[in-house]
Order: sequence, then C-alpha cells, then structure tokens
Amino acid sequence: MDRLIRQQTCRIYTGGRDFDPRLPSVVLIHGAGHDHSVWHYQARHLAHHGFGVLAPDLPGHGASAGAPLESIDAMADWLLDMLDACGVEHAVLAGHSMGSLIALATAARARERTRKLILIGSVAPMPVAPALIDAACSAPGRAHAMINQWSYSATAQLGASASPGTSLLGINQRLMARQAAGVLATDLRACDAWQDGLSCAAQVSCPTLLISGQRDQMTPPRAVKPLFDALVNVAGGARMMTLQGAGHAMMAEAPQALNNAIRGFLNT
Repeated sequence: MDRLIRQQTCRIYTGGRDFDPRLPSVVLIHGAGHDHSVWHYQARHLAHHGFGVLAPDLPGHGASAGAPLESIDAMADWLLDMLDACGVEHAVLAGHSMGSLIALATAARARERTRKLILIGSVAPMPVAPALIDAACSAPGRAHAMINQWSYSATAQLGASASPGTSLLGINQRLMARQAAGVLATDLRACDAWQDGLSCAAQVSCPTLLISGQRDQMTPPRAVKPLFDALVNVAGGARMMTLQGAGHAMMAEAPQALNNAIRGFLNT
C-alpha cells in the first residue's frame, strides 16, 4: 500500500494482507541499501498469523519517493510520522542492521508507543569500514560485492538456500543495484556516525529481543554484548538468541528459524 508521509509517497508492504490497525502492529525496518523486500518471508508469516504488518521502503529506497535521510535520528522521526499516517498508536518495532538502530532510536523517543523491540544483526555503536564507505561512494558494484562477502555464511556462499534453485547472493546484489545512486553510501555514513545507541538503550522501557547469526561477520554475536548489557537491566528486560549457522542476512538464510524466534517473542 502507499501512504503520503511528509507530502511524499511511501510504499509499505503489508505481507499479502490488508493492513488492519486494530490488530497488533509489527513494523519491519530494513537495513542499508535495501528495501522492504528483505522481509518477504517474515512479513507474510506474521500477516497470516494475526498481526498487522508494516514493512516500509524508507525514503529514497525501493518505491518510496524522496531522498534518503542522512541520520538515524531523522529516520526515527520519519518512522513515527509513518505510524501516524497509518493510524497506529502502539507497535512492535523490529529492525535489521541499520534498521535495528532506527528501531532502537524510535523506541527511546516513543516509549509509550513501543510494545516490544526486536533488534536483528545489531550492535551499538555500528562502525562501518572506511573501505566500504569509499567503495559505496565511488564504486558501488565493488561495495555490493564486499557486502555479499560479509553478509552470508560459508554455506550460502557455496549456493545453499532456503529456497532451492535461488541464489541468495544474486538476489541481494540485484536488490542493492536497483536502489538509487547514493542511497547505500548515505545509509552507511548514517550507521557509522550514530553514537547514541547505548544511551538510547538505557531509555527503552519495553521487552527487547536481540537476534544474532552464529556466522555473522558484520555484527558478530560477541560484539552484541555491550548493547545487550545496556538493555538487560532496563524496565522491560532483554534476552538474546543466536541462530545457528546463519550469517548477517538472517531473513533470507534462516527464514523459518527467524520467523519462529520473532513470533515466539511476540506471543510471550
């Protein structure tokens, strides 16, 4: 569905079901250089199990109009405007990689509106290798290849896929290539610049689930501990889960395991 947000059209995927704001709402926030399509498995699963799903293309990404926003805080403010435009008062926020930072920033500034928080492939702060930012600016194809190398486990690199006959790396490369020029570089700079993750975590007041991939090279499980420690003692508490064998791109590499983890957390 499309919504007008700040006078610009935003494309929002609802998992194959009409969005009903009377249902428990789950917002799925994509990462750098991506769009809503990375959530295909999770959005459909949740939409067919009693949840209202909103998986937006962030501004300038996918089919959404406008320029990409240049900071995590700006994206969090935009996300709250999106909730208003969709008539959603309370929601579960789930984000992957850059999207997890947006979810965290939103949960800190709108505690009364955030029911639960799910951070997937998340660390705070989230530094980005200068070589990757440089490549995203000057040689996007090389940046896409670097991201593919770091995002997937060895088995996925060799062709393993939850959907037989499909190439996860090929799909991801095409997804990144179809974004407008400059989108990936803007996103990576926003991740690298945001230093408020741990202070935002201290303000979260809802239950939080952190999900890591055992083979994640970009946000490895050991690097999640500072963020987990900042969240575990706040009012809502936190728990951490590791998906065996999965890399950073958990939504595609381990879709069923991730679906079960998310829905199990939502139903507790």
